Amino acid sequence: VGCLACQKTGACVIKDDVPAIMESVLNADVVCWATPIYYYEMSGQMKTLIDRMNAMYPKDYRFRDIYLLTTAFENEAHVPARAESGLQGWIACFGKSSLKGHVFCGGVGAPNDIAGNPKLQQAYQLGMGV
Repeated sequence: VGCLACQKTGACVIKDDVPAIMESVLNADVVCWATPIYYYEMSGQMKTLIDRMNAMYPKDYRFRDIYLLTTAFENEAHVPARAESGLQGWIACFGKSSLKGHVFCGGVGAPNDIAGNPKLQQAYQLGMGV
């Protein structure tokens, strides 16, 4: 759409669940994004939601700490870099917030591949520290 009308009216012309999600994000103490990595980038669903929440930009918000959880079939450390960079672009629009943690779990391509993976404990510990 790209019209930016939402920044004037506070609402998107597309009618769906995004306004309720946006209200929850605005009032959250912490925001935790989770996405699989596709083509070395965040999922299209996550990017679409970020773009659709453009109406948040001029509003006051409660959250300060943002976290990211990512998974991918590939297991190299650089795999989630573009997803994190893309999220940092969104975070930069909310000057009182920052990325406080990111857990990447690579090598998971099938439903049970993550079972027993030490990254689960790392994600748990990250959550306990919130």
